[in-house]
Amino acid sequence: MRTLVVDHPLVTHKLTALRDVGSDTATFRSLTAELVTLLAYEATRGIRVQPVSVTTPVGVARGVKLARPVPLIVPVLRAGIGMLDGMTRLLPMADVGFVGLRRDEESLIAETYADRLPTDLTDRDTFVLDPMLATGGTLATVIGMLVDRGAASVTAICLLAAPEGLRHVEEAFSGDRDPGVPLVTVTAAVDERLNERGYIVPGLGDAGDRLFGRI
Repeated sequence: MRTLVVDHPLVTHKLTALRDVGSDTATFRSLTAELVTLLAYEATRGIRVQPVSVTTPVGVARGVKLARPVPLIVPVLRAGIGMLDGMTRLLPMADVGFVGLRRDEESLIAETYADRLPTDLTDRDTFVLDPMLATGGTLATVIGMLVDRGAASVTAICLLAAPEGLRHVEEAFSGDRDPGVPLVTVTAAVDERLNERGYIVPGLGDAGDRLFGRI
């Protein structure tokens, strides 16, 4: 698995505002969408394309268009929904699937409760949206689901990541468990560590609660 930390002033600026406990819900949602679009620009750098020619007002130009089948975007419920708008701004033609996982607050183990994914993902680039790569259990589960269905590539877009989570995902798909397809994590920053409750430090708190309110 390859990890890409997007080092850009606009990314750092928006992430800093997201971290601020004083940012209200509306601001947090807006910043999340903007930040995801910036991260998605880098995350889609290796997306599959095919050559085409188009007629301009003064001649013929050679270019490319996205290869089919169209990419699949997979927000992880519920917080990943808050990242969907920023991703579809860049890939409006993509299909969207959903995965719901619930993390036990004591064991920190993620359990799947919703699976709305195509059964066959052959030749499809897939993009997972999950704001916080904390323990890595959720992301490893979703990657496994996509790989098992034949995804051509899996790219995870996370606002923040913890070293522990990155190690967990890397170990889950290394050695004889390497699926043989490109696996990439794109994030705005890798923070210091996880605390005893499995939250990223310094992090930005619970992304779901800050996007949608505490329920």
